[in-house]
Amino acid sequence: MSAWVLPDHIADVLPSEARHIEEIRRDLLDMARCYGYELVMPPLLEHLESLLSGTGKALDLQTFKLVDQLSGRTMGLRADTTPQVARIDAHLLNRRGVTRLCYCGPVLHTLPAVPHATREPLQFGAEIYGHAGLEADLEILTLALDCLKASKVGSLTVDMADARIVSSLLAESGLSSSQRADVLAALASKDSSALSELTAACPAPISAALKLLVTLYGGAGVLAQARAALPQLPGVLEALDHLEWMAGHLDGVKVTFDLADLRGYAYYTGMRFSVYAQGASDALARGGRYDEVGSVFGRKRPAVGFSLDVKVLAHAAQVRPLRAAIRAPWGEATALRAAIAGLRQQGETVVCVLPGHESEVDEFHCDRELVQAAGQWVVTAI
Repeated sequence: MSAWVLPDHIADVLPSEARHIEEIRRDLLDMARCYGYELVMPPLLEHLESLLSGTGKALDLQTFKLVDQLSGRTMGLRADTTPQVARIDAHLLNRRGVTRLCYCGPVLHTLPAVPHATREPLQFGAEIYGHAGLEADLEILTLALDCLKASKVGSLTVDMADARIVSSLLAESGLSSSQRADVLAALASKDSSALSELTAACPAPISAALKLLVTLYGGAGVLAQARAALPQLPGVLEALDHLEWMAGHLDGVKVTFDLADLRGYAYYTGMRFSVYAQGASDALARGGRYDEVGSVFGRKRPAVGFSLDVKVLAHAAQVRPLRAAIRAPWGEATALRAAIAGLRQQGETVVCVLPGHESEVDEFHCDRELVQAAGQWVVTAI
């Protein structure tokens, strides 16, 4: 095997794709700033106990681990940025009121999340801390939609669920922790047969409700069906009310529900959502409410956010035209160098043609050139 062959699911990003990814990254950060989100840049690695605090086994298995040569302690390369942002909110900023934060940087996974996925996603996300109301939930979802629209993807569908429905039913189930984990796995795979066996000892209404959840997916009628069929538990009713309110405030997108969707169940404490685009094989953005995320850092407070992989988004987004550039000759003449510098200060891309390479084609679309006319350097169309 060649020494320069990269590991599986790790790849270089070449100029055309890198330009596309970078343009989308800038649009995402600009959109977040328009909403009032402040950019943070957490480190790529941390002490393992801090990096994995409160995140559960799934993230532990996704995290590369190494030994710090300075301290001898075990460190981890982040597989998700949200725990780090929660730490920043809790310990470094420590603000009393609402804090809006965004980030964009690489994360590393020990295994690809889905077949053919990269193990080095470029994760963008935004989070609100300090507000428990539906207003924050709606703002995060609206920001996620605006980010995807700015990236020029196909028509969008928002799929919604709420962790409180399952947690409320399991609280009344009488099952042990290990049994609950098995039920969650069966719900995630929509395995009705396994659910029948696992919930046989539960109270009849709870068993019936858990088995019914795997069928509760589709359009707005799902909420009415859930209200009629599920036990009238406070957590269930509140979740259904919140889902209905959220859906009623979304315009221009299709809204569906999947009340058995448990991706990130251990993470989320309330409403959660996935956003799909026409032509994309999987969700482009996922998010929701996770009020427990800061508790392990000694500061439990409301939190809601979303994240996405910019690389995946770039594949789903429309390819953007190359930015027009100016071709210029290389030379040492003061007037020529001053003309090139002036154009670059105006924001123009000026590509100098090095001697002997006049016929080569590069990444940039040069539709103009810098030529000398009547003793002056001027830009003319090609």
